[in-house]
Amino acid sequence: MTDEQRVQSVIDKHHGLRKNLIAALLDIQEEFNYLPPESLRHVAKALDMPLCDIIGVATFYRAFSLKPRGKHMIQVCQGTACHVRGGARILEEFERQLDVQAGETTGDKQFTLETVACLGCCAIGPVVTVDGQYFGHTTVRKVNTILKKYLKPGKAAAKMEEASAS
Repeated sequence: MTDEQRVQSVIDKHHGLRKNLIAALLDIQEEFNYLPPESLRHVAKALDMPLCDIIGVATFYRAFSLKPRGKHMIQVCQGTACHVRGGARILEEFERQLDVQAGETTGDKQFTLETVACLGCCAIGPVVTVDGQYFGHTTVRKVNTILKKYLKPGKAAAKMEEASAS
């Protein structure tokens, strides 16, 4: 199935209705891990809407991404409670081990690293989520253990071992 057919399938699932735009965009993002430009053009044409309106929705909501995301989404809380308990150091360790800055995706498209202002569970801070799974009382030493749970075997795992050893 081509990408265009995959997008059309999502539009059809939502009955081609403008009122279902957000739901359709969420499904497209789930399909591709982001909203590719060509998929937004296809949605605009299929729903007979200006492309700027589609892009406006896609850029308004933080849930959407216009650039490719990794298979696994890591969020490091930087709220006050997490920050005073070492959230910044934990973020730095994720950046070091993944070799990316916050807001970026690893070259192998396995991980996207983001910061969030608050995850709403200050009592167990510092907190990190990976694909919605919460890791409370996170420390710099726990970063490697967290990442290992999501690594596919092979080169990426070996690279991570080297990073944690240095």
